[in-house]
Amino acid sequence: MSATADHAENLAARLGFQSEQVVQEIGYDDDVDQDFRDVVDELVGDLVDEDYDDVADAVLLWFREDDGDLADTLVDATELIEDGALILLLTPKTGRPGYVEASDIKEAAETAGLSLAKGAPVGKEWAATKLVTPKTAVKPKR
Repeated sequence: MSATADHAENLAARLGFQSEQVVQEIGYDDDVDQDFRDVVDELVGDLVDEDYDDVADAVLLWFREDDGDLADTLVDATELIEDGALILLLTPKTGRPGYVEASDIKEAAETAGLSLAKGAPVGKEWAATKLVTPKTAVKPKR
């Protein structure tokens, strides 16, 4: 395993992904960090796409400034997971096309009822922000 792949695997685990989780990926396009995506996919045992129709354990959300309203997207993402679950928001780094201001991420997360846990760089182009839903009453399975 290369040093880059090893770092990505360690980062994926540190950000909260675990073996055998159902992780729903939203916002995939040809500009994503494929190395990080592949590591998460391998760690959890296959990502599911936006058409998955059950409750996921976590969401991997790629978001760019022109993808719409971030708060609405985050609210929609919370409907896909159990309370207390992870949403990993990936946005382009400062100065990259599609960059999202940190203040906009914070405001959108608060609007969606999410807590910001931590962030980390992902590759050369992307930054990750770990968001967590509050632990409250269990949502019924869809």
